[in-house]
Amino acid sequence: MAQESTTYRALTVGLVALMSLVAFEYMAVAVAMPVAAAELGGLRLYGLAFSGAMAAGVVGTVLGGRWADLKGPKAPLWTGTAGFAGGLALAGTAPSMELLIAGRMLQGMGGGLVGVALYVVVGRAYPEETHPKIFSLFATAWVVPSMIGPALVGATVDVLGWRWVFLAVPALTAVAVALLFRGLAGQRLTGRISDAAPGGLGRKVAWAAVTAVGAGLMQYGGAANPWLLVAGLVVLALALPRLLPTGTLRAARGLPAVVGLRGLTAGAFFATEVIVPLMLMAKRDLSPLAAGLALTGGALTWSFASWLQGREVFRRTTNLVMGTGAIGLGVLLMGAVTFEAVPVAVAYPSWIVAGFGMGLVYPTLSVLTLELSRPGEQGVNSSALQVGEMVFSVVAVALTGALFTATGSAYWTVFAVALLLAATGLWVAPRHVPSGDTVDPVPAHAAAR
Repeated sequence: MAQESTTYRALTVGLVALMSLVAFEYMAVAVAMPVAAAELGGLRLYGLAFSGAMAAGVVGTVLGGRWADLKGPKAPLWTGTAGFAGGLALAGTAPSMELLIAGRMLQGMGGGLVGVALYVVVGRAYPEETHPKIFSLFATAWVVPSMIGPALVGATVDVLGWRWVFLAVPALTAVAVALLFRGLAGQRLTGRISDAAPGGLGRKVAWAAVTAVGAGLMQYGGAANPWLLVAGLVVLALALPRLLPTGTLRAARGLPAVVGLRGLTAGAFFATEVIVPLMLMAKRDLSPLAAGLALTGGALTWSFASWLQGREVFRRTTNLVMGTGAIGLGVLLMGAVTFEAVPVAVAYPSWIVAGFGMGLVYPTLSVLTLELSRPGEQGVNSSALQVGEMVFSVVAVALTGALFTATGSAYWTVFAVALLLAATGLWVAPRHVPSGDTVDPVPAHAAAR
């Protein structure tokens, strides 16, 4: 028993450490890239450094999901880790913007492989009753870098230069890999392979590439070129459903509703979060520091609510309904701050409420994805969850950005769209219960207590 506990401890620390590094680098690049592009004379390619990584990440996520189902998660995990670290090393030593972008794409592909492989490791290596706690740790692994990362990255760029933002992480990745290797030693993570035919992987990857193109068209077409926005929507309408469970876009009961809710809540939250600092500085005359602090409370409550979810304080449906409602309430309160009659101080508790909602919803959806997956389908379903989140977020940000520009910087339009997404999520939330079940099922491990 002691040896088993030690093995799980090393595995958990390694998983969380690797997830934290992926999250940190995702945030850090946004801070370091302006300096890197200026030094390398590549400002004209600035957007490609982000869209290229995003496109590669979508492809890596889809590839990793099917690969993990067929062969187990170890191969995509180690391949993805090598690609992630190698891409960072290439970007950090790049003598030109073109090579930096190549490194970013390799990093994005590796990060996509790693993200979905970690979900499959949780599904196959850990007892079911521990899944809520593990996913609460994963949520914290994303939240903490957003709290401490900007100041740390800014200091690194100022003192050591932008290259060290890329080069320091591969060395830390080696530590996480060592812990993971120890934790995975002796673990048999294959054997529960899907009965589905192994064919179709090439088509899935191709549709993932088309989806990435559609998302890129929306991301960079939006406000500047409405026709690119429309073209992106058309491409996504054709390609995205082929990467998601059947019925996701109509919120069919069970797994489709879970994947759809992840996209809706992500879209509502991140479309709002993107505009909040600009609104607070332009409309309410706050300093950049004061505007940024308005988002910090949300990071703290996100972590706290994830901790509550990990201890299964509430039922799954309660987590989803209460969490989605909190996101909507936070968006509504933040939107009210656009009006001069509302005290600007309302901005601070509003995002505390929204962050709490995300902390309940996100890890719960991750747990449900594994619970609702048949043996051998954990990878493909986890990849669908993550692809849906990425693409819905891009669509929400692009549409709200286009509306914001078309209406002459009317901030309320952004909050109205985000509130509509959250309201739709409230309808979808109870539909995670599969067809035929009338109540939120109690997990088998909880019923046995």
